[in-house]
Formats: sequence, C-alpha cells, structure tokens
Amino acid sequence: MSDPKQKAPSPGSFHPRNPHQGRYDFGLLSDTVAELKSHLKLNPAGGQTIDFSDPGAVLCLNRALLTQFYGIKHWAIPSGYLCPPIPGRADYLHYAADLLAEFNGGKVPTGKEVRVLDIGTGANCIYPIIGSQSYGWRFVGTEINDLSVKTASLIVESNRGLSPFVKIVKQADPGSIFRGIISRNDHFDLTLCNPPFHASRKDAQVGSQRKVRNLAKGRTAKGPAQLNFGGQQGELWCPGGEVAFITTMIRESIEFAPQVGWFTSLVSNGDNLRILKRELEKCGVKQVRVIPMSQGKKVSRLLAWSLTF
Repeated sequence: MSDPKQKAPSPGSFHPRNPHQGRYDFGLLSDTVAELKSHLKLNPAGGQTIDFSDPGAVLCLNRALLTQFYGIKHWAIPSGYLCPPIPGRADYLHYAADLLAEFNGGKVPTGKEVRVLDIGTGANCIYPIIGSQSYGWRFVGTEINDLSVKTASLIVESNRGLSPFVKIVKQADPGSIFRGIISRNDHFDLTLCNPPFHASRKDAQVGSQRKVRNLAKGRTAKGPAQLNFGGQQGELWCPGGEVAFITTMIRESIEFAPQVGWFTSLVSNGDNLRILKRELEKCGVKQVRVIPMSQGKKVSRLLAWSLTF
C-alpha cells in the first residue's frame, strides 16, 4: 500500500522550499492523526520512528503529513493502490516550479492562472494536493483506472481547500497520454508525470520483494510482499516500462507544443536518459533539462522539455 522508497528524509537533501526537511516530528504528527501513535517505536538511537516496511504505518504517516502540511482532512485510498512518499513528490513540484520561475523574472508564479496537467494522478491525488496547496495552482489530473478516478475525485470533493483547484478526468484511451485530454482551447503551463517504471507485473513484484527485504533489514515484514505495498497496472508497470511510456509522451507532446509551457516526467533509471534524449533530439526539441533530485540514498531525475520557450 505504501512505497518502500519512502524513508525518513535526510537533513539538507531536499529542495530548499520543501517543508519536509530533516527528520519527521512523530510526536507532532501523531497528535495530528492519533492512529499513528500505535505505530510508533524507538530506533537504535532512542528516537521515535515507525516500521517503514509496514504499509499500515506508512498510510497513517501520509495522512498525518497531508493534514499537518497541506490542510487535508479527508484522505484515503483503496487497498492495493499506490501510497506514495510525500517528501519526494513535493520535491518534484518545487523543482518544476523553478522551471516556471525562469520565464517569470525568477519568481515562481502562483495562483489559479497557473494551470498544471498531472498525467496518471492515481487514487492518491498527491501532486494536485501538494501543488494546489503550496502554490495555488489549478490542476487537471488524468487517470485510466475507474477506481482511481472515483477515489481521487472523492478526495477533492471531501476537502474544501481542494475543490476550487482540482479536477479529475478519465483518459478514455489507455494508449494515449495528451490526446483526448488537451482540447483545442486549452493551455497548460506545466505537465507532470510519474510514469510506470516496470515493464511487467512480474518485474514489479521482484522489485517490491527486494525493497521489502531492504526495509525489513532482517526482520519479518508485516504481510506479503505486495507490489510496492500497492500499485496497479498503469501505476507500477506497463508494456515497455518507463522508456516506452515517456517516449509516447514525447511524441504526443509535439502535437500540443503551442499549448504547453513545460512537459516534465520523472525518470527512475538514469540509464534511460540517453534513450529519451535521443528521442527528444529526433523530434527536434531544443530546450531540454535534466534536474537531479536526491533524497538520502535515493536519486531520481526530472526530465523537462519545451517547444515554447
């Protein structure tokens, strides 16, 4: 149900505007969501922590973080769906905001005039939550999964602070990304995407088992080694994995170039950048950025391209 990559953040490893700096204040967080108290334990240094291999504990932690930092009172996801690491997701938003600032006199633009398209928003609706509450941006979140559309829409409707800023829409064609979503009169300043990384369910299962073992550190993790403690097809895997997904995104982006400022995507595997850069070059894209993001030992990359600037 949670993403095993979610670990307590290391000091100084996040974007300067990311509010999730340093270690979690579990005392304050458990005051915010009382259920979290039942998951608290002491680490070897005598400080409070949780078992990050326990999906129930991480789900409670996410609820507390969303309440404390983003004012979200009602947030729940179906069993088996991806529960993402909030500090890392926030980092993506803040680095993407820096891209918008480059062509706004160095100042991050805020307010409803900034429109953002989140591809594959998931049942968790994390990027629209963080982006709308941090910068006041308006979001359209797309999904191919019916239950994800229903759940994300319910999260938006249940939180007064979200409903003016976020709209969830169904992508009717699983083979398309921007087609069928961006209409003739639409304009988006930014698109976001956390693409499915694995090429198959089996690959995702193997990766999740490895992460569970690493997190448990010799202990027996609670429950079976589920897919990233949650994650459906389209969240964790798709034919061809992230290279195929982002390649489709690049090719479709050419059609909508005049209507989008920056197209962006996370890239989990650094070795894939060479392939994706070659595809961008083949499509005639000149403005390309690769922004490294590091949270402790985990390193990811934000790939951004523009045909407008």
